[in-house]
Amino acid sequence: MTSSSLLDVELRPGSPPVLRVGSPGDPAAWAAEHRGALRAAVLEHGSLLVRGLGLADADTAAAVAGRLTDRLVGEREAFAPREPRPGGLFSSTPWQANQPMCMHHELSYALEVPGLLLFACLTAPTSGGATAVADAPTVLAALPADLVARFEREGWMLTRSYNDEIGASVEEAFGTDDRGAVEDYCRANGIEFEWQPDGGLRTRQRRSAVVRHPVTGQRCWFNQVAFLNQWTLAEEVREYLVDVYGEDGLPFNTRFGNGDPIGEDVVQVVNEVYEANTARNPWQDGDLLLVDNIRTAHSREAYEGPREVLVGLADPTRLAEHAPTA
Repeated sequence: MTSSSLLDVELRPGSPPVLRVGSPGDPAAWAAEHRGALRAAVLEHGSLLVRGLGLADADTAAAVAGRLTDRLVGEREAFAPREPRPGGLFSSTPWQANQPMCMHHELSYALEVPGLLLFACLTAPTSGGATAVADAPTVLAALPADLVARFEREGWMLTRSYNDEIGASVEEAFGTDDRGAVEDYCRANGIEFEWQPDGGLRTRQRRSAVVRHPVTGQRCWFNQVAFLNQWTLAEEVREYLVDVYGEDGLPFNTRFGNGDPIGEDVVQVVNEVYEANTARNPWQDGDLLLVDNIRTAHSREAYEGPREVLVGLADPTRLAEHAPTA
């Protein structure tokens, strides 16, 4: 089966598309049987929440993921290292439960990005904690035209400062602490780098803020301009980091592609447009959420109680226009 029309997908405003299944005895076998239709539904809608699949443990989640994609990939240039789980899955990104993680596209600052994300909820939180989604073409259309034009013209820039005190270390981000290997990776991936006297590393990379979907051709707002900007941080956290490291030494920040700072007003506009176009559905134990990472942004809302959501990064994709050269 390859057509998404073969699935009875429930479409409701304010919620991602939902497919309810009747507790299949073997979730992996069910996923294999419906692989084509599920992937077609994700391509059509941008995301799909599969409810009732019964993902009770990491091994089952990994078996399902292995039926739905031919290639799960690791993570390079991580901000907060995930813990590996069975079958190529990872834990969720470490993030304080009481702090939301705003909308973003996974690894949109890398040259090779996951085309498909798989989220498996083993334990739903007591309250909150939804992995919400937002349609990138809709967000693009809702943003101010002059702002979009500037980002299309210049792209966006990510700046990072690696040290041993906060965030991912050089070894955690690049998979090695060998300077030569790190430099080779940076050169191969369009990343400017500068070693600091204390042994720390600072990098800059410029990427396109708007890309075309490789299959549908839709123009998508595809970046982490707001998520990784200093103005998205809680005020007390931002003030502390600026006081300790200075603005040029922040663990991460974003700028316009020409290097100009991005103001708090721009970050606020982007996040407001995301919020106005957010679809959410509270997690239930055993849920599976499939997300087209280029078509759809995702977030994680604050929560209470235990929460275990495993993540699969799949279908590595290189976008021809993702690294501007002008």
